[in-house]
Formats: sequence, C-alpha cells, structure tokens
Amino acid sequence: MNTKTTRITQSQVDEQLSYCARIQAIWMERGITPKAYVETYGCQQNEADSERIRGMLSDAGYAICNEAEGADVVIMNTCAIREHAEQRVFGNLGALTHTKRRHPGQKIFLCGCMAGQEQVVERIRKSYPHVDGVFSTHHLWQFPSLLYQVLTTQKRVFSTVDEPGSIAEGLPVVRSNNLKGWVSIMYGCNNFCTYCIVPYVRGRERSRMPEDILAECKALIAAGCKEITLLGQNVNSYGKDLNANVDFSDLLAQIAQLDGEFLIRFMTSHPRDAGKKLFDTMAAYPKIAKQLHLPFQSGSSRVLKAMNRHYDREKYLELVNYAKSVMPDLVLTSDVIVGFPGETEEEFEETLTLIRQVRYDALFTFIFSPREGTPAAEMEDPTPREEKNARFDRLCSLQNSISEEMHKAYVGKHMRVLIDGVDGEQLTARTEGGRLVRLTGDEQLIGTYATVTITGSNTWSLIGALDKE
Repeated sequence: MNTKTTRITQSQVDEQLSYCARIQAIWMERGITPKAYVETYGCQQNEADSERIRGMLSDAGYAICNEAEGADVVIMNTCAIREHAEQRVFGNLGALTHTKRRHPGQKIFLCGCMAGQEQVVERIRKSYPHVDGVFSTHHLWQFPSLLYQVLTTQKRVFSTVDEPGSIAEGLPVVRSNNLKGWVSIMYGCNNFCTYCIVPYVRGRERSRMPEDILAECKALIAAGCKEITLLGQNVNSYGKDLNANVDFSDLLAQIAQLDGEFLIRFMTSHPRDAGKKLFDTMAAYPKIAKQLHLPFQSGSSRVLKAMNRHYDREKYLELVNYAKSVMPDLVLTSDVIVGFPGETEEEFEETLTLIRQVRYDALFTFIFSPREGTPAAEMEDPTPREEKNARFDRLCSLQNSISEEMHKAYVGKHMRVLIDGVDGEQLTARTEGGRLVRLTGDEQLIGTYATVTITGSNTWSLIGALDKE
C-alpha cells in the first residue's frame, strides 16, 4: 500500500477538464447529445464521488439519465464492504450485456472500492469483456482522460495501480440534491480494523485543506443548501496529516460560524478519536445538529480488541455518557457487527446489554462478512451461520422495540423540521436529529423549515402536522 498523499495540481485538473472539452467536441461533431447513467452502491462517500463523476460527464456534454438502457456511458460506482454488495454488483454488471447488445456503442465503467481489489480487477478483465474500463478511487480525478481514451481507441482501460492517495480540488460537481450537500473533508483510513477492507481500497488518511472545505461550504450555503454533511471514514482524525493546526472540532466551529440558515451533520465518527472537545463543540453551536453516529460494533471488550478498534466497552460508555450529559436531546445511532469470528453467546449478550443501557435511536446492523485480504477473513470462525442469523434477529427485535418506544416519546412535541421531499401523497421532513417525519402539506413547502406537532409514530418514522402560524 502506498502511504503518501498526492495533492493534484491545478494544471493537472485543468488538463482533465480539457479532455471533457475534447469529448464534447466528438459528440457535437456527430450532432448527438449523449446520455450518461451513474449507479452508486454503498456509503455517502461513494455518493459524493458519484456527484463528481456526474460533474465531469456534464462538462463533457453528457445529459445525466436515470437508467442504463439507452445510455451512451454507464458508470457503476461500487462498494466492497460486504460480500452481498459485491455479488449484487457482479449480477447487475452481467445484466449490462443486454443493454450493450441493444446499444453497441455503450461504454461501461466500473469504479469505486471494488476496483481497488486485485482479484476483482482480474475477474472483470477475464469474465466481463463488455466492460470498457475500470478505475480505482485514487484515479477518479482522471476519469475524463480514461473516457476519452476508450472513445478514441475503442480499447479497454484499467487504471488501478496502487498510486499515492490523491486530493484533487476544483473538479466539477452535479449534486443529486440541492437542499442537502455532501462535503468530503478527508479520504482513506488509518485504523485497520481487522474486518475492514477500506484502508486497502481507499488508502491512508489524507485531509483536505480547511480553506478549501470552507469555500465549498460557503458555495453550498449561497446556493440555498440547508444541510451540509461532512464526510470521512473517520472524521474525528481530520487534520492529523496537515500543518494547519486545525482538528475536526476546530473545523466544525469554523463552519458553524458561517452566515446563513443551515445545519451541519457529519459521519462517521470513530470512538478512538472522539472526545470531550468534539461533544462540547457540538453542544456550543446551534447550527451543529445534535445527532451523532458513533459505531460501537460489539459490546464485548475482548471482541473489540480482536477487531482492533482501540477502545473497550468502558471507554465507549464513558464517551456516550459525556455526550448525553452536554446534549440531553442527542439522537444517537450506531453500527453493530453480529457474528464476528469467535464471538461467543456470552459476548453477544454483552452487545445486547450495551444496547439496553445506551438506548440508541436506531442501529445499522450487519452479520460479519469476511473480506479477502483482511486479518479477520483468516480467523477461526466456529459459529454456524444459522446461529448468527438467530442472534441477528434477536438484536433487531430488541432495537426495534427501543426505537418504537423512543419514537412514541416524541408524540405531542413541537419540532422544527426541514421539509425535504415527497413520498406518495405525503411530504417528508427531517428533525434536527435526523428522524424522518411524514406530514400532509403543499409541495411548495419543500426546501423550507417548519414547526410541526408530532401526532403519531412507528418503529421507523414519526407522523406530524404543520403548526398553524
């Protein structure tokens, strides 16, 4: 793994943008407005990457469309966190043979985290000849030149060399949502949890300069964005690789002092680097949402050590208790892995007792999925899959009952929400804590803040009514 960081120069970015102009000229000469489809799998970081891919495609003259059928270029931006996600990608990639048969000029690319795995690249090379190009996350900024190469030579390209992790500023962006903006503040990860493939496919931690992040946030606010979500594999370690004397809490405070009506969210926090300064900063600024996603993964200190998480049960509970003490209305969510290699029934019970003690608003739960190339994939794993499934069901049942109870406690409360969309005949909105609210109202309210009275609830959402002014 290459551990250096490369900051892409403006001249290098400009060169890529010149390829966008050349691609646009090719299509203009043909008298065609080409169409592009980008399909995204996985986390919010992939969503943010896809927005830049769409930006480069738009600069190259492509109209962004909503399906692969009839598209002139198809990009599959992939996730490698779990085996199920990979198999779904391979299945959908295989199905593209039919769209390409009906539209022979279609160009197909695979990128994202799967493209950072050598075994995946070789599988694509040998078994998916209809795929025209593969590029890893390190090469995303070079996509225009890769696309130009495919269009002009009709040859396949594979840009997956383990080059230094890069940071490229100034790439065009086409955002999927004008109300809510993703802002990547850093890339990569240094934690090397034994089950996780991310450091191997996204590289080591590298932080964007604070002035670049602030400029992007200011532009979003000026464009009417109401929620800004700061992204990183571990946002709490932001700035450790810089000489800017700014840590994540400092960055949060700087953004929170910008003019405008907006909320700041962030994910994901690692308990290893979270602390009182972060929680005090969150408590001090009204524009920082009182919402925290703090993955604990297991309630057993032994399992946490085997996971290489760098904290134990007691340390995690200390963090949660302090965060709740300075933010009494904090909405807390987390990630849990069930069935890590060697996890005993007693250790699983420790996870359940931690959930009962903390009382999360919601959990993202997963059954352990071995990832080739990680230490956990080589660990002895004697627990049968049937037992892991049974534990998973027990955990979900417990959390669903807690979520339902916590949502019932909202009934009768008046809450400020951002109305952000439509689902069927109802409007959707989000509380400051990120809870989904469904309500009846005029679609012209989308994009505005409103006060609602919570009139009902279920396990996954709240029901609200607009307060009369």
